Amino acid sequence: MTQSIDPWWKKSVVYQIYPRSFKDSNGDGIGDLQGIISKLDYLQRLGIDVIWLSPIYDSPNDDNGYDIRNYRAIMIVMDLVVNHTSDEHEWFVESRSSINSAYRDYYIWRTGNEHNPPNNWGSVFSGSAWEKDENTNAYYLHLFSKKQPDLNWEHAPLRNEIYDIMTYWLEKGIGGFRMDVINFISKDSQLPNGAIPPNQKYGDGSPFYMNGPRIHTYLREMNERVLRHYDVLTVGEMPGATTEDAQIYTNPENQEVNMVFTFEHMNLDSGPFEKWDVRPLKLKELKRNFEKWQNKLHYVGWNSLYWNNHDQPRVVSRFGDDQMYREESAKMLAICLHMLQGTPYIYQGEELGMTNVQFDAIDDYRDIETLNMYKEKRELGISHEKIMASIYAKGRDNARTPMQWTAEGGFTDGVPWIQMNPNTVRINAEEAIADQSSIFYTYQTLIHLRKEHDIIANGSFQLLLPDHPYLFVYKRQTKEEEWLVAANFSKQMEQLTCEECNVPHWKGNLIIANYNTCKIENEIIKLRPYEAFVLAYGRRQ
Repeated sequence: MTQSIDPWWKKSVVYQIYPRSFKDSNGDGIGDLQGIISKLDYLQRLGIDVIWLSPIYDSPNDDNGYDIRNYRAIMIVMDLVVNHTSDEHEWFVESRSSINSAYRDYYIWRTGNEHNPPNNWGSVFSGSAWEKDENTNAYYLHLFSKKQPDLNWEHAPLRNEIYDIMTYWLEKGIGGFRMDVINFISKDSQLPNGAIPPNQKYGDGSPFYMNGPRIHTYLREMNERVLRHYDVLTVGEMPGATTEDAQIYTNPENQEVNMVFTFEHMNLDSGPFEKWDVRPLKLKELKRNFEKWQNKLHYVGWNSLYWNNHDQPRVVSRFGDDQMYREESAKMLAICLHMLQGTPYIYQGEELGMTNVQFDAIDDYRDIETLNMYKEKRELGISHEKIMASIYAKGRDNARTPMQWTAEGGFTDGVPWIQMNPNTVRINAEEAIADQSSIFYTYQTLIHLRKEHDIIANGSFQLLLPDHPYLFVYKRQTKEEEWLVAANFSKQMEQLTCEECNVPHWKGNLIIANYNTCKIENEIIKLRPYEAFVLAYGRRQ
């Protein structure tokens, strides 16, 4: 086993906490800091290295903490939300008070065209991306909620304030930043109209704000002013970023960010225009996508690895089988992802195999994106049942139901801000910890393997059987060894031969598997439903 000197975050595993849903300590039904602290032993048992806290700052919670109003210190990786603020932030209160305010240019203000907004852009959360402020008779841009006005990064005093805030927290010893939609901060100053997709009311402005004209200038300035002075992890959430973009963003020579969150693999089960157009996943497309990101960033930049986060549905429901093969498919998905090169992110409850939820009434949902979409589509005449089917598959509240600690729930002594998933009766941390064969311990093992084996962090990637519709098979390789990773994404029996995998035999060292043994018959390995295994071989000269 070779060892190399890497930045600390290359062998780390990050655990994302959505505080509102993690653990409530005071009975008000909302997760809090003391609740998180009370569960640190649980996270230590799992073995993770980094806690990434989604926003827990003081906020009116229009988008559940992503409209930052003030900042509060925590000794972990923090969310940095600097594309926008809350409309209750003191900067915006001042900005909207007068066209002559010293804070006016902290935000993007424009006059309208007669009775229309400055352009036709739609908000990510439905409706126009512009809101008229009657006090000054001008519109402000909000790519997200109207309560989340976009900051104007062209304005140097604004950037200076942000760098001061970052420095303040880094001086307190935090381990880095997850940067919320950071590739949206540079807008085309002309703010041109966007093309209007079929069956949509508003234009698509993303070509004019995703990976915008000065994004690299701003990120390099941020590094020069702040980040290069600290040994920290930085990950940029970057919708619409390609591998070519990521090569620039994550190349250490460019001094921008360590890694990005790509959305490409998260969009493969959606239609071309919106995530609510749910399509079956084609495994061949997923494999090709991972192959592209693994190979394009190898020795150039660095990947983040994730199946779940606070904005995505539960992966065991999405790409696995959350009924008959919930445990097997959850373990398979974990093994398949964690053997790749990059820094893995585990989202709370993923290590338990938590599933999507299906509430009967739209009133039981809390997510602003979901509620806005429901209202908009009902106005277009789409049936309640059809819309709910999309919400069951893709709604963000799938990830936001409370963490399932015990059969009774264990999240709060009060009424939770959003209902528990009723399957907490059988899917919960208490039962998982008591069962040595649970999904929890598969994740624990994977975390340990990443620290012990250099091949995971630094080996090359080779995709095998790219056109197989059900098997995801790949190799990780160094000069000394190669690992064969095989994962069955179906509920049927599949098989592999040594020739297909270019291995001499099936007697490699079994690193990890989700069945007790591999099933070998006549030199053919049989993969049972959602089976996954990793075999290690010495390199043949």
